[in-house]
Amino acid sequence: MLEFRSIYEGEKVKVTTTRFGELEVKKQDVFHLNEGLMGFESLKDFFIVDPGDQTLILWLQSVADSAVAFPVIEPKIFNPDYQLKLLPQEMKSLELTDLAHSTVFCILTIPRLVTEMSANLKAPIIINNQTKKGRQIVLQDSKLDIRLKIYNDLKKFIVNYTSNDTPPPGPKDEAPTVISPSDSKAP
Repeated sequence: MLEFRSIYEGEKVKVTTTRFGELEVKKQDVFHLNEGLMGFESLKDFFIVDPGDQTLILWLQSVADSAVAFPVIEPKIFNPDYQLKLLPQEMKSLELTDLAHSTVFCILTIPRLVTEMSANLKAPIIINNQTKKGRQIVLQDSKLDIRLKIYNDLKKFIVNYTSNDTPPPGPKDEAPTVISPSDSKAP
């Protein structure tokens, strides 16, 4: 049985997760995926957790199921040329007129051999930063990979990112924090 509890206190919710312990989540940081995620259609409400480890990998945490959290990353971090092209009906379903008002995440697969880490560019999660509504959309572009190996590109970016203006990451630089999707780390 999953241990989940949600205690409403004004504009904040306390959520107990199996991965990050108890987190305080602002209601405005929770976003709604009307259709859920593929394979997890019953889970609709999520928030983003920054584990504080400077890997640039964030976590998409379910509000309703404490054990469900997906590693995610913004594709621009490891693929600066990533272009998202949505159909007009997809834009309408997200209540978007301009993709500049959205945040895009790709779900990662991180196997035991971390160098085999991959990102699903074909089915990103797009969040409207203003309405907090989102959707996982399977894009029509046949050139997009569902298992793009990203370890080397991510490692290069982290080395450049940390050498430019921040100290090198330690084993655990800070406690996990909840962030708004629009506050994520893409350059």
